[in-house]
Amino acid sequence: MAIIKATNVYKTYDTGKIQVKALRGLDLEVQKGDMIAVMGPSGCGKTTLLNCLSGLDDLTDGKVLIEGQDIHAMKDNPRTEYRAKKMGFIFQSFNLLPVLTAVENVELPLLVSGMKTKEAKQKAEKALDLVGLMDWKDHKPSEMSGGQQQRVTIARSLVNDPTIVWADEPTGNLDTKNSLEVMDLLLELNKKNKQTFVVVTHDPAIGKKCKRIIEMRSGVIAKEFSN
Repeated sequence: MAIIKATNVYKTYDTGKIQVKALRGLDLEVQKGDMIAVMGPSGCGKTTLLNCLSGLDDLTDGKVLIEGQDIHAMKDNPRTEYRAKKMGFIFQSFNLLPVLTAVENVELPLLVSGMKTKEAKQKAEKALDLVGLMDWKDHKPSEMSGGQQQRVTIARSLVNDPTIVWADEPTGNLDTKNSLEVMDLLLELNKKNKQTFVVVTHDPAIGKKCKRIIEMRSGVIAKEFSN
């Protein structure tokens, strides 16, 4: 069974003056442990697809099953809780709190969900170790390079041992060297932990590193192929 199954998904944004059809009857299946790149020109619906699949945004029509569960049939609180327990998110902007150290940034979502401080810190340190940043655990974001900050973000996305990691332009703010290093890290984690990664990117070099490429045009999948 596919870990992600989208069927006839539509998403329309209505501004009151115009309607923007961002997704137009899209179908997609992703198998457990897969690593796919979602690519295509600006405005083709890549980020909208990620947001609709992950439940961050509502659908206009269609259905999305995650591990067989219809996440859009869930009410807001259960859906938020499901995401917190089962999903990790990596964004182009690092979204780190500048007043907190690396380990404090990583443990924050665990503390918010009610985990005890000692256990949260242990899990945060384990996640930082996974991304090679234990030596930087007590440093604040301003004391780190962009590549290091993105590694903290990756550690934060992995700290709850998610089944699926959603990454929206995860290397968009990084130079070429750091981009490839971060992508190699994601590939290593995908292989080691058997987690499913869905990566939105405009960078062909990043897409080539994924197992499968989904190419979008005007809100639909134009083609897909394996690397």
